[in-house]
Amino acid sequence: MEALLHQLLPRLVPGVIFQVHPFNGKQSLLKRLEERLRAYARWMSEDYRIFVIVDRDNEDCRALKRKLEELAATAGLVSRSAARGGRWQVVNRIAIEELEAWYFGDWRAVTEAFDRVSGDTPRRAPYRKSDEISGGTAEAFERILKGRGYFPEGLRKIEAVRSIGAYMDPGRNTSPSFIVFRDAVIEATI
Repeated sequence: MEALLHQLLPRLVPGVIFQVHPFNGKQSLLKRLEERLRAYARWMSEDYRIFVIVDRDNEDCRALKRKLEELAATAGLVSRSAARGGRWQVVNRIAIEELEAWYFGDWRAVTEAFDRVSGDTPRRAPYRKSDEISGGTAEAFERILKGRGYFPEGLRKIEAVRSIGAYMDPGRNTSPSFIVFRDAVIEATI
């Protein structure tokens, strides 16, 4: 996610200064998030926005979102959901099911990065809905790339995201979880 955001955000919101603070996996983020948010709440200015992005993996999406919302509230920050159209400081977004769903949402970026991959993959039944691919989007993505001769020893995620991120177009991505992320980023800069 960090590698993708460093490529994507300058194109999505040119001139906006941002920082990415990665955690060592989802469990680390969930364990340390409240403490981190409390620290931000003590010093951040009114025009700062915090984006918390986490893979859903196999968790219940609503329960995970509730947990993230509770952590923000406990830390003393107003989330976008709680603000109900008013001023907010933090937005919680869930990549459903995983970051790789966002690749399926902009398959053209994948085919530009990996030219042996078929452009009609998203038209096949298992891949039509990027956020609903069964059996794991990361696994499906890896199978497709391996089938075309890429990463025979296993998907190198950072290399893949850097390759795809160079071509990803936020305006054409059809992944619903990407779209709500993108729209919140744009709203934050208005």
